[in-house]
Amino acid sequence: MKRIVNFSMALVALFSAMAMTSCSGSRSTVAPTVAEMNSDDFVTVTDVVPDVILEIRYYGTYNFVGDRIDGYIQPTALLTREAARCLKAVSDDVKSQGYRLKIYDAYRPQKGVDHFVRWAADVPDVRMKQYFYPDLDKSVLFDQEYIMARSGHSRGSTVDLTLFDMNTEKELDMGGTFDWFGPESHPDFCGNPDTGEYTGDNSKSPAGRSITAEQFKNRMILRAAMLRHGFKPLSTEWWHFTLKDEPYTDTYFTFPVEQLKK
Repeated sequence: MKRIVNFSMALVALFSAMAMTSCSGSRSTVAPTVAEMNSDDFVTVTDVVPDVILEIRYYGTYNFVGDRIDGYIQPTALLTREAARCLKAVSDDVKSQGYRLKIYDAYRPQKGVDHFVRWAADVPDVRMKQYFYPDLDKSVLFDQEYIMARSGHSRGSTVDLTLFDMNTEKELDMGGTFDWFGPESHPDFCGNPDTGEYTGDNSKSPAGRSITAEQFKNRMILRAAMLRHGFKPLSTEWWHFTLKDEPYTDTYFTFPVEQLKK
C-alpha cells in the first residue's frame, strides 16, 4: 500500500475532505458519488477463498497509527469479484506448495485513507514509532511518500498479504513486518526480484539492517505466485499487489469494511 504524496498535495486533500465554511457561515462537504458508495461488484474474500487467513490490522490497534482505522466496521476483507477470483487461483497455487495466504488488508474505504492523512499531520503522535518507523522522523512521511491522499486499495483490487506455512503453523519469515516504513520493505532489498537472486546488498538500509537469503527467497515465493495469477507488485512493499486488469481504475470507494451479503 503506497501511502504517500508530497506534503502540499496531502494538505489539499485533507482540507478538501473536511467540511468547508462559506462566507455566509454555512458548511458544506463534497458528497461521495453513488458509484463510490456501491459495493455490488465486491465480495467478501472468505466467500471466494475459504482457506485464507485474516489478520485485518486496521480493524485492531496493532498498526502504525495505534488505533482502529475509520471505516473498518468488522475484521473482514473485501475485494472486487475479479480480484477475488484471481486470488483464489493464487491460494490454490501456494497450497500446493504447503502454504496458505494471510491477508492484512484488502479494500480500504477512503475514510480510512483520510484517517492516515490526519494521523500523519499529527507529528507528535509517535506511539507506534518503535514498531513501524524507528529509523524515520514522522515529519518526513509525506515528503518521503509513506502517506498519500489516495490509495489503490480504495479501488478494490489491491491486497496486502503474506504466506502461512502449514508445516510449521507459523507465518513464513519474510525478514520484516507488514507496514514497515523503510527500504527494508522493498522487494529489491538484498536481492533482485526479477531474477530471484539474493545479493545481500543492504546498502539502502539507514540502520544497516539486512535480511537473509532464506527470507528473501520467502518473499519471492509470494511474489512469484501473485504474478503468475494476474497481479502486479509495488516497488516499495513486498506484501502489496494490485490486479493488473483492475475493473475500477478511477473510482475510490467509500463504503465501510464489513461482511457483505451474498
